[in-house]
Amino acid sequence: MEIERKFLPAYLPENLDQYQHHLIEQAYLNVAPVVRIRRQDDTYILTYKGGGMMAREEYNLPLNRESYLHLLEKADGNIITKTRYLIPIHDGLTAELDIFEGKFSGMLLVEVEFDSVEDANAFQKPDWFGEDVTYDKRYHNSYLSKL
Repeated sequence: MEIERKFLPAYLPENLDQYQHHLIEQAYLNVAPVVRIRRQDDTYILTYKGGGMMAREEYNLPLNRESYLHLLEKADGNIITKTRYLIPIHDGLTAELDIFEGKFSGMLLVEVEFDSVEDANAFQKPDWFGEDVTYDKRYHNSYLSKL
């Protein structure tokens, strides 16, 4: 189960380079249900996501590079590229700050994953988090893949 909230950052934290980060490329084979392939640095993953906005089923399966490239040719819509920064915040949580590249260059999105819906609902966002867009489909990567 994936339980996450999404926000549009009001501003960026200082010294982003001090945080661990990953280069991500992802594409969608289907959007209802979501079937996604992702390259994160040198790791390749096939993901299935069920319906829902804040909480939904999610299953990840490993891929090798050859399988990823084969499936990438079959993907629909936009290939999404971004750098994801992993920024520790309060209560042992991690903010995943995505800085998009390519077609969506300049777009910023920050996500936080939770162990329960109750924890997600009780979350007090840091000052640098802006508008909560958890329930706005326009900020789901599967939606962006179709623009």
